[in-house]
Formats: sequence, C-alpha cells, structure tokens
Amino acid sequence: MKMNRVAILSLAAIPLVLTACSAPASSDSAAGTTLSYGLWDANQLPAYEQCAADFQKKNPDITVNVEQLGWDDYWNKINTGFVSGANYDVFTSHLANFPEFMMNSQILPLDDYIKADGVDIGAYQDGLSDLWKGTDDKQYGLPKDFDTIALFYNEQFTDAAGLTAEQLGSLEWNPEDGGTYEAAIAHLTVDANGVRGDEPGFDKNKVATYGIWMENSGGADGQTQWSFLAHTTGWEETNGAWGDEYNFDDPKFQATIDWWYSLVEKGYMPSFEAQTGIGWSDQLTAGKAAMASNGSWMTGAVFGAANDSFTPAVAPTPTGPSGERASMFNGLADNIWAGTENPEEAWKWVSYLGSLDCQNVVGEAAVVFPALPAATETAVAAFEAKGIDVSAFTTQVEDGTTFLFPITDHRSDVNALVTPAMEAVMSGKAPASSLSAVNKQVNDLFK
Repeated sequence: MKMNRVAILSLAAIPLVLTACSAPASSDSAAGTTLSYGLWDANQLPAYEQCAADFQKKNPDITVNVEQLGWDDYWNKINTGFVSGANYDVFTSHLANFPEFMMNSQILPLDDYIKADGVDIGAYQDGLSDLWKGTDDKQYGLPKDFDTIALFYNEQFTDAAGLTAEQLGSLEWNPEDGGTYEAAIAHLTVDANGVRGDEPGFDKNKVATYGIWMENSGGADGQTQWSFLAHTTGWEETNGAWGDEYNFDDPKFQATIDWWYSLVEKGYMPSFEAQTGIGWSDQLTAGKAAMASNGSWMTGAVFGAANDSFTPAVAPTPTGPSGERASMFNGLADNIWAGTENPEEAWKWVSYLGSLDCQNVVGEAAVVFPALPAATETAVAAFEAKGIDVSAFTTQVEDGTTFLFPITDHRSDVNALVTPAMEAVMSGKAPASSLSAVNKQVNDLFK
C-alpha cells in the first residue's frame, strides 16, 4: 500500500482524529506494562481495537493503547518521535519509509524473537515477508496485509455502453493503440451532448463522463496509475530488491507513459490540472468517471458509496504484451521502535498482530486482505457476505502475476526527483523522453 491509498482514508479519519486520545509512550506500573500502538487507517481501527482487547485477555499484564491519526499527522508524529525520544512502541509501517527507518537504526530487527518463538515467516502470502528484509538480511516486520490493483467501475455506465462484465474482465492493452482497454475507455467516455468518445462528433473539450479517471501522476512508483501496465511490457523499475539502478529511461516505460498521456489528449481522461485536489472515488460515485484503477484497500469505501446512479463493480487489470496481467504487490507490517522501553512486550504484540487470531478479526471486517492465506479467505468470505466479488484483486495472487513494491535506498530523494518530472509529463509540459535525464539524476544518487 502506498501513499496514494490514504488520500481518501485520511479525510474519513478526521472525526476519529479529533476524538482519539493521545497514545503515551510505553510505561510500567503495578498493573503491568502499557504499550502504545499507532495506525493511520480509520477503516481498520475497530478491528485492531478488537485485536488489542483479545490480546489483553491472553496477556493480562500488558495493555495496548491504540491511536489512529490521518496520514500526514501520523507520519509527522512518528518522525518527530524519533527525534524527541517519545514514539509509539509499535506502529504500522509502510515500505516507502521502511528503508530509511532501517538504515537509521530507528526500528528493531525481529530475528532473535522470531527464532525463539518459532514463528514461520514463510506462512504468509508468497513474497510478503521478503518485503520487510533489510540490506542486512534481517527481518523487520511480520506481514499484516497485502493489496493489489484492479479497475473499479460503475456498472450502470458499462451496461448502458453495452460492455459486459465478461468483456471488462478480458481486456487487452498495448502501448501502440491501447488495445481493447483503450477501446473500452473511449466508448465509456461521453461528452456533454451524449456523444461517446469513439463516435463522430465527440467533443473532447466538453466531457461529461470520462472513460477513466487520473489519480495524479503516479510519482516514482505509479502503483495505482501505470505500474500494472508498464510491467506487462517486461519493464522493471529497478535492478532488483534493494537495487541501485532505476529504469525510467527504458523505452518500454516511456512508451507506456506516452500512451497514458494520450488519453488526456484524446479527452478520455481528465488533465492533470483538472484532477488535482479531487478525489477519484468521489468522481466515480458522482458519475464524472466510468472507471478508475485503484487498490483493494478502497473496496469497502467504494462499495459503501453505492447510490441510485452508482452501482460499483470491479474488473481485473488488462492483459498486456506479456500475455499476462500485472499488479504491484504491496503490504504493510508493524515495526517496533528501537527506543521502546519494553521490547519483549512489544514483540508479543507484534507477533499477535501477525497471528491468525488477529488477522482473522481483520479479515472479518472486510476492509483489507490479511497476509496469512487462511485469513485472506476469511476476508474474501466477508466481502462475499456483503455481496462484493473481490476476485479481480485475488486473481493476481492466485495466478502469480504480481510484482513487488520497489524498495531501495534514497527512496525519498527518488520521489523528490521523479514526481515533479512525471507531473510535467502528465501536464503536457514535457515528453516522456524527458524522464531519461531525471533517471540519470536518480541513479547518480547511488554512486
């Protein structure tokens, strides 16, 4: 899960932020040990409060105070806490920040605890544990969930366009003409006069409903925007886990971005300026977009917004030149602050968060997919009980068509260089070929 995934959730979290009690640092008392635990997702807060209550029943000498903050406030508090010496004992971590935390020795390796307790880190969905290994080959987190990408769409619009769920589930894409994926996007685009994007007389300057919505430029990873397309061309963002070379200068990547921007030029997708500051799911719900690519973590929010004019559904990402689909495979884990006064108790809590007991609770909440396969099944069943088919997300895992979130050193510097360059491309101010110069700057960081 990346930073894009929380833009909507942060807004939803505001009421809880205002009422949540500040979580103190860990403490010892006659009653036992109190740990502080932080997370940013308001939708998952009830499940983790239940996990904390269940954990305390099993460990009556340990109390866990759970605090949820919106994305920006959350990371500000954690980074300030590293400096001030008053931080959460345990906190939900993200792969975008993990490299810096690990290299600055701000979080604890878990290997000794894992070995002592016989925790099987291979029990999680394939590849998730590897995401949380540092350059020292030590394990810094137990996977708690995972996410993949799919296409959310308004079934009322696709029905009106004569596109069936089967057709949407078998779309094909290529960077030359966009394949049936572009054809569907064009047909779903409707101007103010009711003319579709693939019909004569379409006015790209007066679009009422875009075939697909843009959610910013994608920055340096394009998790929900373009990564699932670029990776079907054989492109790899880096030269491996903890790599020291990025490939934004690859012609395959630049061809993908050129095609993606062409949707703006044709009027099938809003311009970068037009979508800035606007939530993609709101536009989908309001009928301003027929389709939007995004992550599984948004399933509950999107389906919860169903109304008389919006019937949500999900289709898998299109098959690309490789003959397969692709989706970034991301996942969260919990880190232990290196400055905690109670590392043993913190580990007990972390190991419980990574256990089937807690992950089943999370799965039953039908918000995200827990990392343990059995708990993933629990989540799928919970979604199905709500009438939501999530197979568009799980098929990527079942078919082995996922690729891992790129983890390297200098990640914040990479983002600082690539994001404005991508914004320039998606604003029509620079061609995708301009990313070659930026790529050189990025790779110079590793020299």
